[in-house]
Amino acid sequence: MKTVFDFNFKDKKAIIRVDFNVPLDNNFNVTDYTRIEAVKPTIDKILNDGGSVILMSHLGRPKGVQDEFSLRHIVETASEVLQRPVTFASDCIGHVAENAVKHLKSGDILLLENLRFYKEEEAGDVEFSKQLASFGDIYVNDAFGTAHRAHASTAIIAQFFPENKCFGTLLAKEIESLNRVLTNNEKPVTAVLGGSKVSSKITVIENILDKIDNMIIGGGMTFTFIKALGGKIGNSLCEDDKLDLALEILEKAKEKNVKILLPVDVVAANAFANNAETQIVPVDAIPEGWQGLDVGPASLEAIKEVILSSKTILWNGPLGVFEMDSFSKGTIELGNFIADATLKGAFSLVGGGDSVAAVKQFGFEPKMSYVSTGGGAMLEMLEGKTLPGIAAVMC
Repeated sequence: MKTVFDFNFKDKKAIIRVDFNVPLDNNFNVTDYTRIEAVKPTIDKILNDGGSVILMSHLGRPKGVQDEFSLRHIVETASEVLQRPVTFASDCIGHVAENAVKHLKSGDILLLENLRFYKEEEAGDVEFSKQLASFGDIYVNDAFGTAHRAHASTAIIAQFFPENKCFGTLLAKEIESLNRVLTNNEKPVTAVLGGSKVSSKITVIENILDKIDNMIIGGGMTFTFIKALGGKIGNSLCEDDKLDLALEILEKAKEKNVKILLPVDVVAANAFANNAETQIVPVDAIPEGWQGLDVGPASLEAIKEVILSSKTILWNGPLGVFEMDSFSKGTIELGNFIADATLKGAFSLVGGGDSVAAVKQFGFEPKMSYVSTGGGAMLEMLEGKTLPGIAAVMC
């Protein structure tokens, strides 16, 4: 796996695919600059070598050219975060971009306009890729969040750099962290899978069963398993068409000696609301008209024991409706347990939109070994799929 540290960028132009698909408020201010901050080490390495940088990214899902999706809105924030001036080209191909690239000097950073203003980007158009490739001497992919897409700038472009292509520090770290969980792990390995639906995690579960020792199941998908086992779940979320599948998963886990930990009690509510009336009940005896919205205290004790005895931990999905204070305790306590295990030497990887949101909301990010920047890409790697953006650089 080649990274930016395998190249000397002196007097070279590096064209980097970054993921600057950042949230903006109504006044086009960047509200979370984590993704910009994440690529700073890659950019610093190239500029410190004496090279120059051309950044390309998408922003949102524009239908053609739409000013609200212009990357010019993030130039000021990018300059502040990267601690260097960033210039902007109002197009990503053609004369405007070519002219801006031609005038680049060592130490300069140029940001191209939104790639998705051209339909050719998502179509993986070869000619469009070739035009982008013509701007750089070395291609760097540092956008894990889009590595599962075979787009022009994430995969197709790499063919024009047969020898001069590599991963940035962020993408390299993502690959290393996932490999540390899936391949080079220290046992016991525990996977915490939460969220609302079993259906969205089926392939992940099937792929990781051979690699883990414990699986903690939480969130809304708990109740599909509990109902499949004959429990009463009241009005709790359930995928009735996945009951047989839930039983199959439990059977496969048993065959592979993977310990499955399902909640034994839940915080049940009489409505899906923060101010609802609540009670703690057995997970398989939820009264009619009530729904489980968080794990209960006995479940947390069992989870704590497993987490603190683990050496490798994967966390994908919350244990409850953490967005509501009344049902956030389970997810917060899980974060505390994983933070404690990490402090004692365990390797912890957090990924998936809701998990990452919870980790950031409750201040756990610095206490985890690694927090992934790509939800869909991470899930596909956990499913055992080959990501086009990674494969294109590896070949």
